[in-house]
Amino acid sequence: MFHLVVIGLLALAAPAMAAGDEPGYRLVLIGDSLSAGFGLSDEQALPAALGRALAARGIANVRVINAGVSGDTTAAGLNRFDFSVGPDADGVIIALGANDALQGQPPAQARTNLAAMIDRAQVRGLDIVLAGMLAPINLGETYRQEFDTLYPALAAEKSVPLYPFLMEPVALHPEFLQRDGLHPTAEGVERMAEPLADFLVETLFNPAEPAP
Repeated sequence: MFHLVVIGLLALAAPAMAAGDEPGYRLVLIGDSLSAGFGLSDEQALPAALGRALAARGIANVRVINAGVSGDTTAAGLNRFDFSVGPDADGVIIALGANDALQGQPPAQARTNLAAMIDRAQVRGLDIVLAGMLAPINLGETYRQEFDTLYPALAAEKSVPLYPFLMEPVALHPEFLQRDGLHPTAEGVERMAEPLADFLVETLFNPAEPAP
């Protein structure tokens, strides 16, 4: 089960790809139930929705790979990172940490695991997307402060740009959440994919300006 997540994104370990370059660019979204599409079909899950949103913006050569596993923590993601982000990957979105917070695990541990994933991706020359998370409010102000700030701090340390909050389009809109109040509906996922696609177009894919 998930809490609302923050998704903070993006580092370019390799040069940004312009629209039309390298057909078949593979962008792996490694995460938990938000990435896996809890309660939804594969076509309704965030990776598929993000792929459609990118295509609508002229970035049609990107294949967004669903590497989400419901319930995964940062430790679980690190353990399967090399397998899930295969040798043919060009870029990766790391969207993990919400389950660490739900379980009350030490924020420093989540940071260590996320840093290790970023390091592995950078060694491979992958484009990197870091997805930040927010801790549940019932864990107290001290825990929340430590957990919520680990993502911006890590992004700065690793020179990874941060996408502020993946769930922002649906977080305060229960009509776009499933009955558990945590996971987005199919319509909610579409709302999440739109601003994320805009951010990726502006930063990761950096399309050339049209000729005057």
